[in-house]
Amino acid sequence: MGLRNLVDKIKPTFSEGGKLSFLHSTFEGFETFLFVPNTTTSKGAHIRDCNDIKRVMIVVVVALLPALLFGMYNIGYQAGIEGILPAFWFGFLKMLPMIIVSYVTGLAIEFAFAQKRKHEINEGFLVSGLLIPMVMPISVPLWIVALSTAFAVIIGKEVFGGTGMNVFNPALLARAFAFFAYTPQMSGEAVWYAADGKTGATALEQLSTTGGMEWSAMDAFIGLIPGSVGETSTLAILIGAAILLFTGVASWRIMLSVFVGGLAFGYLFDVVGLTEFPAYYHLLVGGFAFGAVFMATDPVTSAQTNAGKWIYGLMVGALAVLIRVVNPAYPEGMMLSILFMNALAPLIDYFVVERNIARRKKLIKNVK
Repeated sequence: MGLRNLVDKIKPTFSEGGKLSFLHSTFEGFETFLFVPNTTTSKGAHIRDCNDIKRVMIVVVVALLPALLFGMYNIGYQAGIEGILPAFWFGFLKMLPMIIVSYVTGLAIEFAFAQKRKHEINEGFLVSGLLIPMVMPISVPLWIVALSTAFAVIIGKEVFGGTGMNVFNPALLARAFAFFAYTPQMSGEAVWYAADGKTGATALEQLSTTGGMEWSAMDAFIGLIPGSVGETSTLAILIGAAILLFTGVASWRIMLSVFVGGLAFGYLFDVVGLTEFPAYYHLLVGGFAFGAVFMATDPVTSAQTNAGKWIYGLMVGALAVLIRVVNPAYPEGMMLSILFMNALAPLIDYFVVERNIARRKKLIKNVK
């Protein structure tokens, strides 16, 4: 109550006619983050619902926590730190600067654009700011995190009009920019470890080169393997998936179809002899599960129609495995697969809608 009174007291200063009215968008952003807005839509078609962008984004952040917390422990585990708490604390201290840099850079840019355009500040970056460091190697320099975040926010979002208008997933765009612009810092055997002098290939790299990996399938499922911070534990990712599905935030059609598409192509390549490991390994290693749950289901950049979601998800999973198998130089195919399908999602929805229109016209014609 005291905080609400304080905000109400200083609000006139930032409102029209106040001394700091030019900072109205920034003030409004902080206010709506702290409190539920008391405004409603006044025109146009709309759906009345208790949920807003802030609530949806907070649910996604909560769903990300299992993968994030386990990833912090795994940083210490891979560095050879003994004990659960010491390993977690080591990883926490390594991960925290990346998260801070991501949020500070991204929010500063979004606040600047909102002020310039005199628009409201959306809460979309609450999720993107956490996703970006989670899909990066732990040893990546902080300046690359900052530069990649700036690229994703400016080129991936703001040039299209901001949150809700972007074509590509911002977090994946940040990772793609970092990977292709600074490949030595984003790939190889040394980037996955926080300990100096320790190197080793990821499970996905070992599968693509030797057809096997030094870890068991259970290790890969739990997440005790090297890789990007948030992508190693399929178990933690599935816990996050359960949260998203229970709250209705993410599409079960997309999640399921991505796994089905990936598994189907994995079995296909296994049958024809292009791979020497079980097809389900594709689902356990690399960023497949993380991409299926948190990236492919992005409601802005994925397909919107129900039929389109099935097509979109199946193609994401299939393309990811296809890229992994046919391009040994680039074993992780999930990033490119989702970005490619982000570009095709509107086209998929267009043809689904046109097909439904044609079908209904035919039914009407037959009735007459």
